[in-house]
Amino acid sequence: MLNKMSVIRWLTVALLLSFCINQVRSDADHKYKPGDEVPIYANKVGPFHNPSETYRYFDLPFCLPAHLKEKPEALGEVLNGDRLVSAPYKLDFMIEKDSEVVCKKTLTKAEVSKFRSAVKKDYYFQMYYDDLPFWGFLGKVEKDKTDPSDEKYYLFKHLHFEIHHNKDRVIEINAKADPNAVVDLTEDKEVEVEFMYTVRWKETNVPYESRMEKYSQSSSQPHHLEIHWFSIINSCVTVLLLTGFLATILMRVLKNDFVKYAHDEEAADDQEETGWKYIHGDVFRYPKYKSLFAAALGSGTQLFALALFIFILALVGVFYPYNRGALFTALVVIYALTSGIAGYTAASFYHQLEGTNWVRNLLLTGCLFCGPLFLTFCFLNTVAIAYTATAALPFGTIVVIVLIWTLVTSPLLVLGGIAGKNSKAEFQAPVRTTKYPREIPPLPWYRKTIPQMAMAGFLPFSAIYIELYYIFASVWGHRIYTIYSILFIVFIILLIVTAFITVALTYFQLAAEDHEWWWRSFLCGGSTGVFIYGYCLYYYYERSDMSGFMQTSFFFGYMACICYGFFLMLGTVGFRAALFFVRHIYRSIKCE
Repeated sequence: MLNKMSVIRWLTVALLLSFCINQVRSDADHKYKPGDEVPIYANKVGPFHNPSETYRYFDLPFCLPAHLKEKPEALGEVLNGDRLVSAPYKLDFMIEKDSEVVCKKTLTKAEVSKFRSAVKKDYYFQMYYDDLPFWGFLGKVEKDKTDPSDEKYYLFKHLHFEIHHNKDRVIEINAKADPNAVVDLTEDKEVEVEFMYTVRWKETNVPYESRMEKYSQSSSQPHHLEIHWFSIINSCVTVLLLTGFLATILMRVLKNDFVKYAHDEEAADDQEETGWKYIHGDVFRYPKYKSLFAAALGSGTQLFALALFIFILALVGVFYPYNRGALFTALVVIYALTSGIAGYTAASFYHQLEGTNWVRNLLLTGCLFCGPLFLTFCFLNTVAIAYTATAALPFGTIVVIVLIWTLVTSPLLVLGGIAGKNSKAEFQAPVRTTKYPREIPPLPWYRKTIPQMAMAGFLPFSAIYIELYYIFASVWGHRIYTIYSILFIVFIILLIVTAFITVALTYFQLAAEDHEWWWRSFLCGGSTGVFIYGYCLYYYYERSDMSGFMQTSFFFGYMACICYGFFLMLGTVGFRAALFFVRHIYRSIKCE
């Protein structure tokens, strides 16, 4: 059984590696001779301001090609909503065309209504020519000259393609609609339309290897880089001030505590203890709901490992612009492979906490993040099916994901759990725990869990909020994000600030003789996820033009899952930092 699972795991690793290599080298042999057919595919159409709400290109009544052929899609491309089919245009290499007719067609009232609705919602189309993406709008809306309150809707019927080549390679393609060649769709009546296109070829010196660089230039422009570096400097200043403040205060306070406790021991052994030393017999008392706590740590550790692997792939250049579906494929495969980490961490820690029902603990670990994600996906996929959008996953893709979860994720989770359960690690508590817990003294309102979470989440969020806008504009808009090195620095800063603020709040909690710090440190560490979700509300209503039930549900549904993932990951970081700190200070004093 173990050998079989190992084979499955290594096969999946091999698939991931081959995927990475193929993604980087997929364009290696795109050479053409004059007159050769160059593949052109129509991908999707949709409202410009609703990036999740996309539809198949031929859901609108465009001219159909003679042989309609669907391009096979990889897992990540399907998850990305790509549905490539052969386009009605013929752009052979180095062949120029003038006003070539695609087709003549009479649009029925229903088809006119479809196109008018698309133009009204600012629909765009996306196509791929030799794996190069290009876009265009379907039409335009103009105010009526006689009555400004009325609007006229026009459909573009003539596309101009400008293609740049370097010898036998395609380097760049642009598509522009002729603003004067339009069809009036304002009225509900049948319309005759003749769709045409023009092709022009130009020589360029841009090397083939650099043809994708133009898509990443927008995020690398000087004024954008200045904002990114301002974000980094702002975050670094926050970190330096915070760490300096914490180091100064905590070291001075702790030093005074150590001197005071040492003096108390020499002066009078029967003197009553105060402060964090007073609760030494309770500080390592195991938390309530320890199975859930261990499962949360396991899931958080897995998500932390997932984030690190994604950053590694990003920094080595796998996620270059419009490497279609690469990120989604990597997320699915790496999450499946790291499930063993979740199983091992959860079972090992649960074992250290003297838990006995490890099977229930493993089930909890497997469902803690996947459960809410699966329920969200089921709801949103149903919405996408109702809208007939490309975001609706085909049955075959769902089967593939279920197989990955069944054959890779679950076995690795169980194997990790068995290894964790059988590990000989014991919980290292530097002081003995008393039989009965001390009563926690009454605490002021600002020392309660919710105010502490608000304080703990604000500082890490303030270190990343500038960068958040660019990430949101990329994921939920049409900007391109390629500066992964800066994002990685911001991620490291986020981890440092989360760890330090959690340590500080844990110290103040212990100093107030409140020994229930386990869950508090996890909740305080993860509270940044709540702030990020709060930013989602601000971004949706103030910084974006998204609208409609489908786009709204997709945005808030999937962002809830992402923020929940951040909550688990940063909660794990906060708890681990607090645990290290608490062990250190209690190891440094003598307790009876």
